[in-house]
Amino acid sequence: MFFSQIYEPGLAHASYIVGCQATGHCAVIDAKRDVDTYIEIARKERLTISHLLETHIHADFLSGTRELAELTGAQMYLSDEGGNEWQYEFPHSGLRHNDVLMVGNIKFQVLHTPGHTPEHISFLVTDTPANADVPIMIFTGDFVFVGDVGRPDLLEKAAGYKGTMEPGARQLWESLKIFKALPDFVQVHPAHGAGSACGKALGSIPSSTVGYEKLVNWALKHTNEEEFVQDLLSGQPEPPKYFAQMKRLNKVPRGLLTSVPKVRLLTINDVEVALRNSQCVVDARPKAEFANGHIPGTISIPNNKAFSTWAGWLVSYDKPFIVIISGDKVADVMRRLMRIGLDHIQGYYPNVTDLEASLGPLQKFKQVELDDLAQRLGNDDVVVIDVRSVVDYERGHIPGSWNIHTGYLTDRLGEIPHDKTVVVSCESGDRSSIGTSLLEREGFTNVENFPNGFSGWYNARKPVELNGTSR
Repeated sequence: MFFSQIYEPGLAHASYIVGCQATGHCAVIDAKRDVDTYIEIARKERLTISHLLETHIHADFLSGTRELAELTGAQMYLSDEGGNEWQYEFPHSGLRHNDVLMVGNIKFQVLHTPGHTPEHISFLVTDTPANADVPIMIFTGDFVFVGDVGRPDLLEKAAGYKGTMEPGARQLWESLKIFKALPDFVQVHPAHGAGSACGKALGSIPSSTVGYEKLVNWALKHTNEEEFVQDLLSGQPEPPKYFAQMKRLNKVPRGLLTSVPKVRLLTINDVEVALRNSQCVVDARPKAEFANGHIPGTISIPNNKAFSTWAGWLVSYDKPFIVIISGDKVADVMRRLMRIGLDHIQGYYPNVTDLEASLGPLQKFKQVELDDLAQRLGNDDVVVIDVRSVVDYERGHIPGSWNIHTGYLTDRLGEIPHDKTVVVSCESGDRSSIGTSLLEREGFTNVENFPNGFSGWYNARKPVELNGTSR
């Protein structure tokens, strides 16, 4: 039996290849969209990709199952559970509870495990040559994570399906009974790890066992359904706006990208025209470089692990955009964009200093130092906006600060004063850089970035306010 986990840290997404080395067949589970990774692994292992499986209609990334089907001819096996509203709308082989697939000598048993979504299924795997009656592992998708379970509120909060949160939580309670009945030694392989917005307490260890999760997973410790539902629905992070787009694109027919697309090197004139037309320009350089000099009107989204998530929050899916990034980083950025379906990139430009002659001087952030902010705190002419999540804010924040999540800043511009100094703060300066650039693009000239963030404030033993009012 062959097994490989493919982990994409930017989206904290885990996909898998499971193969039968005796027959040379393998299955890919919950594939990312840049599918060359799987094809190369299969080639090296002398395996043929014959089966393509998904645990559910994903919300946080654009599935590559259809790209793999196009390239390999493998059959797609997808859930037909959950009712009419939760069906994939393109041809596939449908799966229901207790169906069995054989990938060579490897047995995949389908378990309907709703809660995160109504159609969600898990795959219980048995290596039949080793022992035909004893399962070895389960692929849980977004049902059970290491230390957590899938959140049932995404459909309502991100995709607009009203009235689905509590029923989903109760479905999850029932689904966990299936999980608890499995042998303790069964390995647990989820679709996400720490950093994913698909749960609130995901562990960073890549896999677990049923027995270990029974001991440590907060959700599996509950013995009362009502308390479980209340606990599950509280404290969940803000779902990125692009989740609704992923839910739709992963369900309906769409265009395919079977390779990482090449992107055009733009001219200075191209950039000028884009800015004149108020087109979105993403500056993907490190935050310090952006702070020291950037083209006015551009958005800072550094090319780090969180790039895909913030691009999904802030870049329109139906309008062209361009990216400021050095040529050696372009291929990496393109993968990050295609993984969430942002395919309307017009091109890239590598060097902002080249643009000064035609666009004028580069803009620099106004940065406020820690002691300076501490002295000015409480003045009527200073407002601190904490752009972290509500959960982080309530655990502790700079006294008197307002909480507006970075992803919601442009939705709530009317609440932000123009006649006071607005200091933007987060945990360590990443999200505040993004937030400051957004406010500058929207015409705010009174904005200062606080690069130390709350962690710097806290470590300097400055006063901290707990809970408080989230704006």
